[in-house]
Amino acid sequence: MEVSVLDIQGKDTGRKVELSDAVYGIEPNDHAVYLDVKHFLANKRQGTSKAKERAEISGSTRKIKKQKGTGTARAGSIKSPVFRGGGRVFGPRPQDHSFKLNKNLKRLARRSALSIQAKENNIIVVEDFNFETPKTKNFTSILQAFGLEGKKSLFVLAESNNNVYLSSRNLKRSKTVINTGLSTYELLNANKVILSEGSLEGIESNLSK
Repeated sequence: MEVSVLDIQGKDTGRKVELSDAVYGIEPNDHAVYLDVKHFLANKRQGTSKAKERAEISGSTRKIKKQKGTGTARAGSIKSPVFRGGGRVFGPRPQDHSFKLNKNLKRLARRSALSIQAKENNIIVVEDFNFETPKTKNFTSILQAFGLEGKKSLFVLAESNNNVYLSSRNLKRSKTVINTGLSTYELLNANKVILSEGSLEGIESNLSK
């Protein structure tokens, strides 16, 4: 699969790169994609919700009324869930929502996500770029050149670049990652995936194992 390499002004450089069919041209595995997206979202959950049950409520332990002769149900504690201010029945407790996926399944899911985006012509390859200083204005000009203002975009770089990262950090709909930090959720959540030319080798090396 051949793709033209563009510069950061969105113009064709006259060069083309070959995208591996083993990474960008497979038949997507929907179940692998589902599991990896579920895994990503589950790992983001804090799992810190907590409600006090009757054993954790502070209050008197005296019997609040006599056992018989009141004409109502017996009651032994003000902490009972039937009373206002009492403990909650089966309330949420802190828990870990994360679960494990094997590496081969994750790779399959990410190849599937890249293949889906490639099939829909949502992958753009740009030549490697850098900024002298971190400025959001510089990154915004790239988005304008590719018509991505107001759209979700994922920029994939060959290596960590602090100036590019800081320039994009304030933009709500744009995200910058390195080729080893790809996730299926972020790949599919983006309207366009912009791959730097230098990141291609790393992506194919990581995902074709």
